[in-house]
Amino acid sequence: MIALLEPQWPVPSTVRAASTLRGGGVSTGCYAGANFGDHVGDEPKAVATNRAALRHQLALAQEPAWLSQVHGTLVVEAVASPMPITADGSWCSKAGQACVVMTADCLPVLLSNRQGRWVAALHAGWRGLCDGIIESGIAAYPGPTTDLLAWLGPCIGPAAFEVGGEVRAAFIAADGRDAQGCFAAHGERYLADLPALARLRLASCGVTAVYGGHWCTHSDAASFYSYRRERVTGRMASLVWLQP
Repeated sequence: MIALLEPQWPVPSTVRAASTLRGGGVSTGCYAGANFGDHVGDEPKAVATNRAALRHQLALAQEPAWLSQVHGTLVVEAVASPMPITADGSWCSKAGQACVVMTADCLPVLLSNRQGRWVAALHAGWRGLCDGIIESGIAAYPGPTTDLLAWLGPCIGPAAFEVGGEVRAAFIAADGRDAQGCFAAHGERYLADLPALARLRLASCGVTAVYGGHWCTHSDAASFYSYRRERVTGRMASLVWLQP
């Protein structure tokens, strides 16, 4: 059984979501557990087995819309494809097709409208977040942004995410003085609060119903993969879909 974290957010019953933990799966070595990344050096057969087990466990009608993520801002409509689509987010308004992003310190952001008819999954590393991945995802929604709810999944926490001054400067240039409170001085560098930065961006787009965002991938090796902690490691998956 793949170990799962079930998002707690007040979405309609037509919306389902899940975020995988490290437990379960057949990957071994530095990928030990349920690795879903097919680009990190793990055995392809192990990744395929993990993905098949997840699809079966979640009773998904078809293969999730796996992406080839590049820390960009492109958000596409989720479609099952034999080859991953290069993008960092997907949206869907059709039942049965899961949107999915993979992370191992970056922030997964799941979106749903209050009516339970539209969902999206976004991969928000600091570069994508600063450049506008959240804005791109929200722009794909055809209704008012006040309809949307967001769930922030596990990512590297504010006590562990050390960045240089250039990262802080980039966010302040983009978000103004409000971003300053998301960085704490740490010697000559800074500790960044990725979920807080995401909440700023969501709020600026009119999305204030935001949940989750309190897990640290870096500090909990038993539960999460962490690129910063291990460099060569697996990837968790965060999915959201509409029930058939």
